[in-house]
Amino acid sequence: MPRYEFRCRACGDTFEVNRPMTQAGDPAACPQGHSDTVKLLSTVAITGRGAGASGGLPAMPPAPAGGGGGCCGGGCGC
Repeated sequence: MPRYEFRCRACGDTFEVNRPMTQAGDPAACPQGHSDTVKLLSTVAITGRGAGASGGLPAMPPAPAGGGGGCCGGGCGC
């Protein structure tokens, strides 16, 4: 079941709620009982290899010489 992270605007507490995706947009009261909360944007990072993985993920190509990062790896010049 997905886990959603919220922050209470009244007390500043950050807390998590496990709920089905169909309820992702529903409000959540903080553990202190306040109802003024906001859902936070969570990020996920997956690294390493799991047991039984054969070969893992392909390596990222090297960055072009003089290229920056930006939104597309430096291709747009941002």
